[in-house]
Amino acid sequence: MKTLKLVITTLFVFAVSIGFAQKVDYGGVTYLVKGNSIFMDKIDITNTLSYEEQAGIKNALSQQILAEKKLKETERAQKKAEKAQRKAEKKQKAAEKKIKKAETAKKKYEDAQSKYEKELKKYQKLQFKGKLSPEDEIKWQKKLASLKANIEKLKNRL
Repeated sequence: MKTLKLVITTLFVFAVSIGFAQKVDYGGVTYLVKGNSIFMDKIDITNTLSYEEQAGIKNALSQQILAEKKLKETERAQKKAEKAQRKAEKKQKAAEKKIKKAETAKKKYEDAQSKYEKELKKYQKLQFKGKLSPEDEIKWQKKLASLKANIEKLKNRL
């Protein structure tokens, strides 16, 4: 299976290299491979090279193409990983924002509840001492009802 993949990859590389010219360094010399022809300084030297040299140059070209392909795949994987990281950071930020919002709502609820209890105690104290006129009684009832409604509203937000 592995050798089949290697053979197919090699054939694919050669097929791709036939379509356009590729520069390759082999033995300290830069060659231009175009199809089955090998050029050096724009001169076709395919017939002057031995079969082993031609195979070596073409093998170096295929190795170069494979290295470029691996580099591109690595870059794609890195971009994908960066995108996933940004997505995770965005999710985390949203979760933190939600938690902060819930904490704020809880604090507002607790504050409203303590304010209601404080005002209720004050009302009961004044009522016990008999210092409330009928008008004051109505004002206190409205105030306590308003505070109670506010507590219910904040409780629903939780």
